[in-house]
Amino acid sequence: MAQMSDLPSETESVRAPDGPGFEFRGVNHLALVCSDMERTVDFYSGVLGMPLIKTIELPVGMGQHFFFDCGGGDALAFFWFPDAPDAVPGVSAPTGRPDQGSLTSAVGSMNHVAFAVPPERIDEYRDRLRAAGVDCTDVANHDDSEWGIVDTMHPGVFVRSIYFQDPDGILLEFACWTRTLGPQDVCHVPARAADQAKA
Repeated sequence: MAQMSDLPSETESVRAPDGPGFEFRGVNHLALVCSDMERTVDFYSGVLGMPLIKTIELPVGMGQHFFFDCGGGDALAFFWFPDAPDAVPGVSAPTGRPDQGSLTSAVGSMNHVAFAVPPERIDEYRDRLRAAGVDCTDVANHDDSEWGIVDTMHPGVFVRSIYFQDPDGILLEFACWTRTLGPQDVCHVPARAADQAKA
């Protein structure tokens, strides 16, 4: 298994070698929409332990915008809109966890959020989620086989993960890199819109 120092740094800046020169330092925040802000705070702070770091009351009764610290200088944010449309599973998000239904969601949707966790603690975190009453998958070892999941660890496994959902059905993941990624990991031709008819 790779050492933590070999894995991508949470604070490292990256820039594409031939790109326009933007320097990226990770995700500032990802903004999602919830149906009940109190329940969302209870889950993300109370169950997952993410500190609530900023709250905003939007003007003219438009709603609220709350931010949680999800580590590495990044934040997860939620809007609450009193007149938000209901979620549409299979359109606005997957219908469920990957082991329970289709992972497909609509173009432009937010499919899932994966939080980086320490590799040596992922089994413990699965147990802690279950102890808190959160239904989650077993720890999955992802490799480059046809279905991408194997029962045992081997050198081809690049990430381990657990999937679960928040109270609004948003698909979440705890993920940890298990080895350093290299040029051999970029080996597929990007699909085009025209390829949809062939699928």
